[in-house]
Amino acid sequence: MGRTFEEISPEVAQFIAEQPMFFVATAPSDGGHVNVSPKGLGAVKVLAPREVAYLDLTGSGVETVAHLRQNARITLMFCAFTDKPNIVRVYGHGEAIPVDDDRAAPLLGHFPSISGARTVIRVDVDRVSTSCGYGVPILRYERDRDQLITWAERKGPDGLAEYRSVTNAASIDDLPGLDASS
Repeated sequence: MGRTFEEISPEVAQFIAEQPMFFVATAPSDGGHVNVSPKGLGAVKVLAPREVAYLDLTGSGVETVAHLRQNARITLMFCAFTDKPNIVRVYGHGEAIPVDDDRAAPLLGHFPSISGARTVIRVDVDRVSTSCGYGVPILRYERDRDQLITWAERKGPDGLAEYRSVTNAASIDDLPGLDASS
């Protein structure tokens, strides 16, 4: 059954690397909406036993960025949808680093270049847990969707900046989202 660790073991890092999708959960400090977002496109990397990062792409919301700026709490969840059942949750405190920030440069080298990348979410891990995953269905991975990347490429840098300034300036709970320069 479930186990708890202070850091990511090599076995758990391998499991994370093999998952084509994962989920991100954050919440504001008081009230507001809990946010859970699915992520994919190979955009997560275990950088060290207590450090994980993923590439955050331009989208319709900015909840994760807003919540991290407010309180830094974050959980990533990885589920095995094939073979042996398993669930891994990575708990920690994160930061949203705009891709044009100097601190993002060394992190970006871990990811493929993806149109529409807006921030790198870096997580300091303080707890890792596993659970059985017996209730998770077996699903077949076919391929990544390309619509988000195609959309970002069509918008281009100026169009993405305009979109972010309108759509990603604040969370649904009116917390600050992306700065105009992000």
